[in-house]
Amino acid sequence: MYETVKYEVRDGIAYVTVNRPEALNALNSQVIGELRQVFENIAVNDDAKVVILTGEGRSFVAGADIAEMSKLNAVEARNFAADGHALMNYIDNIEKPVIAAVNGFALGGGCELSMACDIRIASSKAKFGQPEVGLGLIPGFGGTQRLARLVGKGMAKMLIYSADTIDAEYACEIGLVEKVVAPENLMSECEALAGRIMAKAPIAVAVSKHCINNGYDMDMKSASQFEINSFGVLFDSEDMKEGTAAFLEKRKAEFKNK
Repeated sequence: MYETVKYEVRDGIAYVTVNRPEALNALNSQVIGELRQVFENIAVNDDAKVVILTGEGRSFVAGADIAEMSKLNAVEARNFAADGHALMNYIDNIEKPVIAAVNGFALGGGCELSMACDIRIASSKAKFGQPEVGLGLIPGFGGTQRLARLVGKGMAKMLIYSADTIDAEYACEIGLVEKVVAPENLMSECEALAGRIMAKAPIAVAVSKHCINNGYDMDMKSASQFEINSFGVLFDSEDMKEGTAAFLEKRKAEFKNK
């Protein structure tokens, strides 16, 4: 069905793999479009509880497709960036948790793609960077915004201005990555995390994501009120009733996302 993306759902996990290994999985218009279609499918697929996003071969995503970009005029480039932003925002805001399994190069658009995910687990062989200024460009898929929010303004400026590539351990040290594991353990670590998430109340996980994402840029008073309201709403859910009953009855909860 898709030419540049692999997609399957197994045991509650939606596995999404960017599949252009000959181009180090570079993001061109087709990849961006197919990823958007896949995530739109995941959003309405009740069998998909958690997403693991990775890349085929030795790269996660090595950046946007320079060969395609070099032919664009200013209007076309703006539209290309807008499509990239729309994809990243969709991934960022989809209710289901998205784990980036960063297996190799995550540069430019690839770093931006990883930052749009909720959680990043990286192979010790992974590399991160925003090299756009070396091409006379800036990050165009949200990099100037998400990177600063993850690692702070000063660190984001240093990485973007210098176009430095950093290893996974340093990425973890500065907060760009949550965990670094041996390459052979990458998928099992992501699957284990997905399993722990799926064992919890899906509606509570979705509302938690909503609160974190929406409250992050609010002032503290507004964000606190947002959390208070969301907390209250959950008391009308079947999952809350099941979770508290299971706790009191000392049994495993059986959640239904209601």
